[in-house]
Amino acid sequence: MAPDGDLGRAGKGSLVRYIGVALVHAWRWTFGLLTPRGTCKYHPSCSQYAIDALREYGIVRGAVLAGWRLLRCNPWSHGGVDYARDQSVFPLFRFGKART
Repeated sequence: MAPDGDLGRAGKGSLVRYIGVALVHAWRWTFGLLTPRGTCKYHPSCSQYAIDALREYGIVRGAVLAGWRLLRCNPWSHGGVDYARDQSVFPLFRFGKART
C-alpha cells in the first residue's frame, strides 16, 4: 500500500477479486485434492471456471457464476465445454458494457 493509504492502480475492487481467487486456489490445494483426477464433467474444471469468472466479472458476478456452475455439476448433467466468458446469466454485461 502506498504511504498515503492509496492502493495504487489495482484499487479496492481488484484486491477483493484477488482474495476471491486466492480462496479458490486454497480450495484446490486442500479439499480439491480429495477429488480424483479426471472426474470433472466440464472443461474447464469448476475451480478454474470460478477463477476465470472472478477475474473477468469481479467478486459478485464471478461468485454468482461459480455458484451456478456448481449447481449444474451433478450426476444428471451432460457436462461439456463451458467457459466463463460464454456465460448467459448476465447477458447485458457479457462484454463489460450494457447493450442498448
